[in-house]
Amino acid sequence: MSNTGLGKSLSELYELYCENGGVVTTDSRAVWELAAPIFFALKGENFDGNDYAVQAIADGACAAVVHDRLPKGIKPASTEAAKYFVVKDTLAALQELAAYHRQMLGLPVIALTGSNGKTTTKELISRVLGTKYRVASTRGNLNNHIGVPLTLLSITEEDDVAIVEMGANHRGEIAALCEIAAPNIGLITNVGRAHLEGFGGPEGVRLGKGELYDYLAAHSGTALYPTDDPVLAEMAGERFSSDTGHGATVGYSAAAFGLSATGGDPLTLDTADGEVQTHLAGTYNLANVVAAVAAGAYFGIPTDAALAAVAAYVPDNNRSQVSRSANGTGNTLYKDAYNANPSSMRAAVDNFLALPDDGFEGGKILILGDMRELGYFSREEHRAIIDRIAETAATRSAALTCYVVGPEFSAALAASNASRDGKPLIIRAFANVTEWMAAVENGEIVIRNAQVLIKGSRGMTLEKLYPLL
Repeated sequence: MSNTGLGKSLSELYELYCENGGVVTTDSRAVWELAAPIFFALKGENFDGNDYAVQAIADGACAAVVHDRLPKGIKPASTEAAKYFVVKDTLAALQELAAYHRQMLGLPVIALTGSNGKTTTKELISRVLGTKYRVASTRGNLNNHIGVPLTLLSITEEDDVAIVEMGANHRGEIAALCEIAAPNIGLITNVGRAHLEGFGGPEGVRLGKGELYDYLAAHSGTALYPTDDPVLAEMAGERFSSDTGHGATVGYSAAAFGLSATGGDPLTLDTADGEVQTHLAGTYNLANVVAAVAAGAYFGIPTDAALAAVAAYVPDNNRSQVSRSANGTGNTLYKDAYNANPSSMRAAVDNFLALPDDGFEGGKILILGDMRELGYFSREEHRAIIDRIAETAATRSAALTCYVVGPEFSAALAASNASRDGKPLIIRAFANVTEWMAAVENGEIVIRNAQVLIKGSRGMTLEKLYPLL
């Protein structure tokens, strides 16, 4: 490793990693739970991992990668010093070790990105490929410049294929993650209006997500893309033309697999052999299912086996979950509170409002939290959601209630022409989750026997509402 200060090389650190079971961590608190991990002392604006390196070694870490200097009290020539790798940049060292490990493994790596549906699609592809192969994939939301290296370092020699989810909110991030993960195959779920502030607008999102295609085209990789998505079809065509002579594309569509969506509560698939019931909420998840079936086909898995794996998947991560109340309220909850952007919010709202109203005396209730990282576009995008709901409400015979939570939605409602207290729409704004919960607890809001959509960015913590509903 070129940045080390103790004369230790990358190969030496990798050898230590292999000898001790291939375990790394950036959390000193987790060291004692793991088997002789390597602790990487990352440094942030409000923390310095170097401060915890000595304790990490005491708790059982086989080594600690620290920045700039040995921890206080460790003498350079001592036996203890041999347990420390001093580097200029511990994050760069983590990424370098992960890239080296990926090269040593040599297995196929699928990179997955997109504005919406990344995690659901990753989980579905993992289940589909798991019918034939041993699959390693991103855990939780470890999809950034720290998470991707940790994902790669969790892959073992026993795995046959890896799925690496890549998130980004700025141009250049996907390109950097590709350099670490070196994917052979890539899939972009869609290009929507997410992280507009960081990307600088819709065109910035398109270019940022397209960095995955750029990498694959330059490294003779393969891009799987939906032929019925004009944006992705155009992006693939721009980068994988016959003139470049590098890379390949494999197009797919629902029609090509004989699939369509016949219901969204939960998603029901219509196939040549009959209906397939899934545990996913929303017809918009058809695109994610088709992507998983396409990935399976690329790896030789028949469509019927892929669909069986999709049908068996039960989401448990606050994404596209349908939950029937068990506390006597009679409510059916549509839980999608892990993330939100204008594209995913519109899809979730449209799907929810299209569901049948029959059988729910309490009607339809929308609880929508602010969408983060929209910058200049924030007020416009929040108001567009409110106006969309108001327009749909005007066409309905049944009443509709909407609660918007957060400063952005509250300001957008104040600027909107949407009727706030009349039929067929009642819409109210709350500053935060705590204020909304107080209204429930004091009886101001009562929700019973209703269909309830809960959708918002993770930072709004809308999951706190579930017990009350």
